Amino acid sequence: MKFLDHLEEWLITVLLAAGTLIVFVAVVHRYASGFPIPGVQDALIKLNTSWAQELTIYMFVWMAKFGAAYGVRTGIHVGVDILLNKLNTPWRNKMIVFGLLAGATFTGIIGTLGSAFVYDLSKTSSVSEVLEIPIWIVYLAIPLGSFLMSFRFLQVAWQFIKTGELPHHDHGHVEGIDEAAGGKA
Repeated sequence: MKFLDHLEEWLITVLLAAGTLIVFVAVVHRYASGFPIPGVQDALIKLNTSWAQELTIYMFVWMAKFGAAYGVRTGIHVGVDILLNKLNTPWRNKMIVFGLLAGATFTGIIGTLGSAFVYDLSKTSSVSEVLEIPIWIVYLAIPLGSFLMSFRFLQVAWQFIKTGELPHHDHGHVEGIDEAAGGKA
């Protein structure tokens, strides 16, 4: 399962890079087609980039779903632990495991309902407004992202049960910086 270790980072990176490039090209196209350069202006006006906004919106939806799974795996997903930190250790640990399993259950249910929804959509001829791609492809982010998030909740729960440690994100640490400085901070 090594390929799953950084799946979210790869997906988010590719989607963010592609989305940025698409928006950049669309904006340059929009402004460049306004310059009265004979031949060039006519060619640019004939190019249709109306699809760029719709595609980048869909890409950002996919990034959000996979970003939530990344947040669970790395410990940066939103959580309210003020009451948990007041409990004694045995109760705190039980509540953490309960919360992680509840998160896995909830996202598993959303993934299952999302799968049924996508399956129903796949039997229709619904397409997106501008791109005209089957709309079920857009909504596929719901079950895929939710099942991955459920898997990450289970992964974190298993790790917590084994080690008593939760993933923790150090906002002051940038990966690769310490190694480049020879381990000195």
